Amino acid sequence: MGAATAAMVTAIVGVLGTLLAPLVTTWATKRQRAQESQAEERRRLFEERRATYTAMNRASRHFHTMLKVALHRLRDGGYADDDRAQVEEARRDYRDRYAEAQMVVPEVVLTASRELNVVLAAVDATAKRIDRGLSREGESADQALLDLKAAEPALTAMRRIMREDLGVAD
Repeated sequence: MGAATAAMVTAIVGVLGTLLAPLVTTWATKRQRAQESQAEERRRLFEERRATYTAMNRASRHFHTMLKVALHRLRDGGYADDDRAQVEEARRDYRDRYAEAQMVVPEVVLTASRELNVVLAAVDATAKRIDRGLSREGESADQALLDLKAAEPALTAMRRIMREDLGVAD
């Protein structure tokens, strides 16, 4: 290869480098932005799931507590309109958080929340029947308190599954 050929090849490579450099830079920038966008979306979805879990956990535990208080008061004869209103408010909040969770959480969490929901809904229905004087055979505030106690392992299991899904290690 002669000096002229080497100079021509060098000139062509230089021109191609000059022409391709902006294209490579643009491609690299687009790729970096896409990766940043994906990372931001993952963070946003994680935060949404975490907020949903927090709200659902709080509402579940609050509803559980309000049912326990209501059953104690029903048993002791001190259940009033204010108590009914507080239980109903807790039930509605729980229902809303449960409905929100159904749209964004994985099936394993929904399964755990369904198990809890079955117990809480049954105890709530029992408490309402007792309050209205329409309790079924064998239904009492004491029995409902025992049934409500069965929700505690479901509450713990649901919280554990949520924490695992969020990557929280014990």
